[in-house]
Amino acid sequence: MTNPNAQPANCTATCRAGGCGPTHIGGRAFTLLELLVVVAVIAILAAMLLPALAKSKGRATAMACLNNTRQLALAWTLYADDHDARLPYNLGGPGTRRVATLRTNLNWVNNVLTWLDDPDNTNTATLTQASLGGYINRSVAAYRCPADHVLSELQRSLGWSGRVRSYSMNAMVGDAGETSQQGFNINNPGYVQFFKLTTIPRPAKIFVFLDEHPDSINDGYFLNKYASYYSYQWLDLPASYHEGGAAFAYADGHSELHRWQIASTKVPARAFATELPLNLTVAEGADFRWVLERMSVNQP
Repeated sequence: MTNPNAQPANCTATCRAGGCGPTHIGGRAFTLLELLVVVAVIAILAAMLLPALAKSKGRATAMACLNNTRQLALAWTLYADDHDARLPYNLGGPGTRRVATLRTNLNWVNNVLTWLDDPDNTNTATLTQASLGGYINRSVAAYRCPADHVLSELQRSLGWSGRVRSYSMNAMVGDAGETSQQGFNINNPGYVQFFKLTTIPRPAKIFVFLDEHPDSINDGYFLNKYASYYSYQWLDLPASYHEGGAAFAYADGHSELHRWQIASTKVPARAFATELPLNLTVAEGADFRWVLERMSVNQP
């Protein structure tokens, strides 16, 4: 005869205490309200974490850009070491927006970037076969900031991922060809054009490379004219990829990020973003003066 009080063979102590039953087999389900609370908590945590993750990614990108400028500065120094302190060619033209660069691989780069489908925009040979290419192990990645993916609508429609170069060289550093054949730069005759590494009096204060704004970069010859206190005008504009700042590499080999103070300097990084030359008021001159102070020194 079956004992009505007998427990199943696999019943646990909890079951024997009265916990076993059909309503306990599957466990307790979440209510809709509880699910909504969990979703809301996850959304709040995501909202808190995403800005931190984006900031961390931005810092990593900035560090990679700084490393690129250091590599370029090292290549620039190695070139000078091999040429009796003579600096690489940095060919440019008069201070107008019309590009007048002489096309030659003797230059530090041999391209002119545009918003059209010109081959210079994607041709890496214009980097690797130019004068610094061999000193940077033909590394094309070093010429482009990882934050620079700026393209025109036409270029995007062609399936491009980016143009080949983000950096330019200080116009007052290196042989500028006809522009400096008289021993000074005709754009800035009152200031020293540095032809040899040994002639730079304060290498830690003179920049060689910088991120240039993609709408300004064209021939890689970064020029602004020294002017009176009451006359400021960007001919070439620095970039502001990194939290409103740009990477600079100096003649002593160190690199740094500099953040701009003035809103008009931080032109959005896009095609046809601004009309150049860009006139500034005296109140907007702080960033312009900062750059000029690190381009050259007064003629003795």
